[in-house]
Amino acid sequence: MKLDSYWNDSLLAAPVTSAHALPAQVDVAIVGGGFTGLSAALQLARRGASVAVFEAGATVAPEASGRNGGHVNNGLAVDYAEVAAKVGVEKARAWYHAYNGAVDAVEQLVQQEGIDCDFLRHGKLKLATKTYQVDALHRSAERLVADGVDPDVRVLDADEVRSEVQSERFVGGLLYPRSAQMHMGRFAQGLAQAALRQGAQIHTGTRVNRVERVQGQVHRLHTERGVVRANQVLLATGASRHGGYGSFGWLRRRIVPIGSFIVVTEPLGAERARALLAHRRTYTTIANIHHYFRLTQDHRLVFGGRARFAISNPTSDAASGEVLRQGLAETFPQLGPVRLDYCWGGLVDVTQDRLPHAGEHDGLFYSLGYSGHGTQMSVLMGQRMAEVMAGNENANPWRGRSWPAIPGHIGPPWFLPAVGLYFRLKDRLA
Repeated sequence: MKLDSYWNDSLLAAPVTSAHALPAQVDVAIVGGGFTGLSAALQLARRGASVAVFEAGATVAPEASGRNGGHVNNGLAVDYAEVAAKVGVEKARAWYHAYNGAVDAVEQLVQQEGIDCDFLRHGKLKLATKTYQVDALHRSAERLVADGVDPDVRVLDADEVRSEVQSERFVGGLLYPRSAQMHMGRFAQGLAQAALRQGAQIHTGTRVNRVERVQGQVHRLHTERGVVRANQVLLATGASRHGGYGSFGWLRRRIVPIGSFIVVTEPLGAERARALLAHRRTYTTIANIHHYFRLTQDHRLVFGGRARFAISNPTSDAASGEVLRQGLAETFPQLGPVRLDYCWGGLVDVTQDRLPHAGEHDGLFYSLGYSGHGTQMSVLMGQRMAEVMAGNENANPWRGRSWPAIPGHIGPPWFLPAVGLYFRLKDRLA
């Protein structure tokens, strides 16, 4: 079992790395070379701005963008009705539609830039393991249709689910036809190459240690390779642990980095894979400690979840892999002792309300906190923040939202084990 991301290990070309000396000055500096940063760089460079992306990792998308489950799903990370009750139907509907637009944005980029990343739009199936969850899915679907939010969703009964998911665990599901999937590593490579073609610079292996405000939105970025002056700065770091709690402390106190872990099987073969998941959608279960899975183009099963409430590292990843092996066996016992070829973990940048936050603070622009639904929203928000930085504040669908710090969170998330116990207890009581 290789402790590495399948997406990084199955690229079609050499990884994108730095090819330039640091510039003395740029119009826009972007901290973070994931989907938000790369998407913003492409959009800004298209507008004629001089752009430099600074990524602490050795390649682009080394964190959440390149270490997720490969889903490109629409729908909010929390129940639509719950959000509507808090902020009103109009705003909740607009946020839900932003996620629809985010999936469209990914598809358009893939087509416009000719990115070979196995993009498929086969939908997402949210799976219930208990009868009360099916009742909740019916209520959710009825509300989404009644409010004119997503008229295409529909509930599948147990027989319909079993006709496409070869498992006895599931008693129903909610189908979101707009959702998609893709190869994350190849998309990241293609997005980076597109930004480079437009004239953006990408500096990997370049950690930003400190951001010093000069005046207004003008800052100096102090990196390990030198100092760069930027007229504007976009922070697109997600839950990255690079940079510490100095210049990025305001953001760190508002995000909890939670580990998510994934295993990938050996190739199952086309026939066996088709029997397992007939429609090749993305799938996620309903639980606080949930699983998510899908097939790859070479007929492997990607199976992930919150195996352990711990930070990703080789020891933690290996332990989580064994937890996921058990979950995989319980879900698809017919696979038997299937070989696991890959296992890895990553950090999800979770906010208290589990919704993204984007805007400007002390002259720095930011977009992060995607809370496990970032693949598509990060791409859209890179584009939107480029518009915001050009003067169009209304381009930001998350504008004007308060973002208080998480009480007691002033450093590494010491409380994660307690959070894990709490959610496991909630699942058992439910």
